[in-house]
Amino acid sequence: MKKPEPVFGLIDCNSFYASCERAFRPDLAKTPIVVLSNNDGCVIARSYDAKPFVKMGAPYFQIKDDLRRHGVVAFSSNYALYGDMSQRVMSIIESMVPALEVYSIDEAFADLTGIPGELTRFGRNVRATIYKRTGIPVGVGIARTKTLAKLANHTAKRLLDVTGGVVDLCDPFKRDWTLRNTDVGEVWGVGRRMKAHLETMGIKTAMDLAQCDPWTLRKKFSVVIEKTARELAGTPCLELDEVEPPKQEICCSRMFGKRLTEIEPIKEAVASYMHRASEKLRAQNSLCKKVRVSIRTGMFNPEEAKYANGAMVELPYPTNDVRLLTKAATEAVHRLFRSGFKYSKAEVLLMDLRQPGEFTDDLFAQSQPVAAEKVMAVLDQINGRWGRGTLRAASVPGDPQWAMRRDLMSRSFTTKIDQLWTVSAK
Repeated sequence: MKKPEPVFGLIDCNSFYASCERAFRPDLAKTPIVVLSNNDGCVIARSYDAKPFVKMGAPYFQIKDDLRRHGVVAFSSNYALYGDMSQRVMSIIESMVPALEVYSIDEAFADLTGIPGELTRFGRNVRATIYKRTGIPVGVGIARTKTLAKLANHTAKRLLDVTGGVVDLCDPFKRDWTLRNTDVGEVWGVGRRMKAHLETMGIKTAMDLAQCDPWTLRKKFSVVIEKTARELAGTPCLELDEVEPPKQEICCSRMFGKRLTEIEPIKEAVASYMHRASEKLRAQNSLCKKVRVSIRTGMFNPEEAKYANGAMVELPYPTNDVRLLTKAATEAVHRLFRSGFKYSKAEVLLMDLRQPGEFTDDLFAQSQPVAAEKVMAVLDQINGRWGRGTLRAASVPGDPQWAMRRDLMSRSFTTKIDQLWTVSAK
């Protein structure tokens, strides 16, 4: 029996951060929205109707009067809300497809091979189901390869009024039309520099790239651009990665809500960042052998003295114990801190990460105690059930004065019991 040809779907949320804010604010359904970065610094996300009025990355303090004049509503970034809404969307998709690769917080590749019936209709069903259950609009691209599915998704959103948010490029006629009418710079994996190089070779559209000799592209550029060309021509080169490999490094860093001049609040911040980093470490079942801690002042104010430094700490044994990791990190702050400076940021970086059993030490090398593993398991169970931060190290404050400034943040509608969405009858 002939094996069916592979079919990939790419489901991508439209203006995800802005859509999360709108999901619980129906009064803003037709209001332009922007979302700001940490400390309400600059614009990192825009709803479609906000794009004519503001550029991505624009500093908020420079444009807030213009936003108000155009009726654009700004929100501080609410990552707890966005992360929870992302999990809900991915769970819905996973329940409808045979296999799923979560590619980012707002998009996922799905294996649609062997799904019976018309795939466009199936895509519309996925789109309608996600919107009904979460209020998040999505685009669906369907094709024989992941690169073409990405292109189909881009076309679905670019021509939303015509496509209804779903495009199936399994049909050769539709695929060729899309390739001819797509600039090569819009192809997944083709950046600004690569676009310039390709245009010098006369490759200006996605169709030009699909018809180019793959071996020539490999010799001139790389195997990546060769695979891109083959995928555009309909030859699958990229498989669905259902399980994300463990990260080789874990970083947690934040800008402080205000400049810090004393060591104690900086130690509190580092302890808080380490608490979060160690959660990520245990979530992927890894151990850490090295930690790097760094602190710095603001680098752009000419009236402030500049200072930045970092320290590497070798741990006595591979561990995921937040107590040992926090002790090592806060001791490093003592070595780094210099009085007389106004500090704006700290960072912790977990390095030399391995799975249990991958570290090859001698017979008498110290290892993490079994009791520590049990304590960490209980810590994660409590926080998993009652909410992050319910149980934490004493060095991590509950309401820090140095926390990020988020004056325009919406409520945590889905992650805090006292901030649930309420509906009142009038």
